[in-house]
Formats: sequence, C-alpha cells, structure tokens
Amino acid sequence: MQGIELSRRFYRDLVAPWLADTQPGLGHAAALIGYGSELLGFDDDTSRDHNWGPRLLLFVSPGDFAQHADSLVTGFAASMPAEFLGEPIGWRSRPHPAASGPEERGHNAHGLEVMTLRAFAERMLGRSDPSALSTSDWLGFTEQRLLAFTAGAVFHDGPGALTAARSSLSWYPLDIWLYRLACQWRRIAEEQAFVGRAGQVGDDLGSRVEAARMVREIMRLGFLLERRYAPYPKWLGSGFALLPIAADLLPLLQAALRADDWHDRQEALARAYHILARRQLADRVGATFTPRLGPYHERPFTTINADEIIAATCAAIADPRVRDLPVIGGLDQVSDNTALLEDPVRSGRVVKSLFDRP
Repeated sequence: MQGIELSRRFYRDLVAPWLADTQPGLGHAAALIGYGSELLGFDDDTSRDHNWGPRLLLFVSPGDFAQHADSLVTGFAASMPAEFLGEPIGWRSRPHPAASGPEERGHNAHGLEVMTLRAFAERMLGRSDPSALSTSDWLGFTEQRLLAFTAGAVFHDGPGALTAARSSLSWYPLDIWLYRLACQWRRIAEEQAFVGRAGQVGDDLGSRVEAARMVREIMRLGFLLERRYAPYPKWLGSGFALLPIAADLLPLLQAALRADDWHDRQEALARAYHILARRQLADRVGATFTPRLGPYHERPFTTINADEIIAATCAAIADPRVRDLPVIGGLDQVSDNTALLEDPVRSGRVVKSLFDRP
C-alpha cells in the first residue's frame, strides 16, 4: 500500500471516529500535504525508512488550535494503538521532526499533527495568506514548494479554507506563467550552441555536460507548457515521464544523452526545442512566432530562434510591471542551491533584490 492510501485509511478508520467521539463538531480539514515522496505517488520500500507511515495534518481555526491542540495530540497518543495496518504510528524523525511551533503541534507517539492553515502556509511559503500574493511572492516560490502545497490529498475539508488555498496556488497567474516561460527559453538560448562548440574543439566531456544541462532545461520547459509544477531533482525524471509531452520528447532526450558524437547530440536537442516551440504555438501561448532550426549565426551549430520566441512570449504579458522585468526568472530558474530554495524567507529577500531597480 502506498502512503496516500495508508493515510487516507488512517483518517477514515482511526482519526475521524476518534474526533467524532472526543471533539464532536470540531471544524477541521484533514490532509497529507507538505513533503514526502508519497505526495506524488513515488514512494516505495526505500521510502519507508523516514517519515513514512500513517500520518496526517489536521487543520483547525486559530481559536480551536489555542483551545484544543495540546489536548488533541496528547489525547490521541493515549488512545491509539501502536500500529495501524501493520505499520507503526510512532513518528519517524529523520529528516522531519514532528511539528512544534506557533500554531503547530505534533507528538512522537503518532503521526497526527495539528496546526492552523496560516502557520502551515507561513512555514511552506513564507506567507500566511496564500490568497494575497504579489508578483515578487510568486517569483520567490520554488515549483517544489508550490507542488508540496498542492499535491498530496485532502481527505476532509469542512471549513473549505484549505481547498480554497490549494486552488489559488494550483498554477501561476497568466502573466507570471508567461514570464517564467520566457525565462526558461532564455536559459536554453544562452547555452544551446555550447553542445556543438565544446564538441568542435574536442571537449567531449564538456559537450556531454552541456547536453545534460539542456536536457534538464527542456524537461523544465515541458512542465511549464503542461502547466504542472516540476518536483525537485530526485523526482524530476519520474514526474516528467508522466507528462503528455514526454512521449514525444523522451526518445530525443535519451538520444542526446547517449550520443557519442556531438553532431548527433545537438540534432536531437534541436528537434526537442522544435517540439516545445510548436506545442507553445498550438496552445496559443504568447504572440505568434515561427519556430526555425538553423545554424548559430555563421557557426555550424544547430539551434532554434529562441530570442524570437522569448520576445513573442513577453509580448503577451498584460501587466507592464511584469512585462518590463528583466528576463531573469523565478528563484528556481536563477539558483539551484538547496539551502536557499528551502528557506522561503531568504528566498523572498533574494528575489526582491534581483528586481530592485538602481
């Protein structure tokens, strides 16, 4: 059994009946969101060595939290069996400890954590109100953090606030999406010729490294075009393989990585760029453009006319404040430093500094 189903039954068979007996009428939402391979359905036997098992986030109002949180976590510890469906309900503390903080409570004896939605949003996104976000906020959120908030499962939502928050974060506002698309094309534009140039001078390793970098950029652009948040690197390939566009792209990406000749590498990548561009056109995303493959200026490296695609994508941005931003990108298009990406407060400061005008 995978983690989502285990936690669903944990709520249905243990937590919900216990709440009905001990706290009848308590308004709450019950969900498994935030972190864990099981949120994406990618958990397996290896996943069970940390923070996997019957666990649940119970969201209550701030008033109910102040009145009931401590008694809920201690009362559940005293009432529940040591195992559920053959799995221990005690907390597996590597790498995430049980919740403990303002408006968050957990207990080492079980996987039931009680919290408020605003505390969860503050911890995940650095913002307590997900319904009131600025351009800077959106660009400071990594796709992984947005995915962690919106993936997983909600088993019950009496008040409806959790469902509303997840809906508001389910995808980027249109202008932010267009901007991120343009910035992803910019990342391709900057390095697409390097696969051939490194190969031309006999640097086969460098050419292969550049090809791998371009494969990653293609995959992330595929997520954007499919309007799906990309997971962090461990699950990037697994998540990409589930995208509809992956059926056309995967053979080309695999060919680029396996090729022993740089000419073959660049040709496979160029064909992948062309598929992405034609998909963007077919979906009428951005202004009209004509995707073209050809040499990089006078050099014999096959590239796509990415600059024209970037310009056409930016031209469709309605808000001049977004349209006039430098084509740099959101935080996870600028950096892949885990320590930075995992700190929502520092992330927000970094993004604001990127777009500060002198």
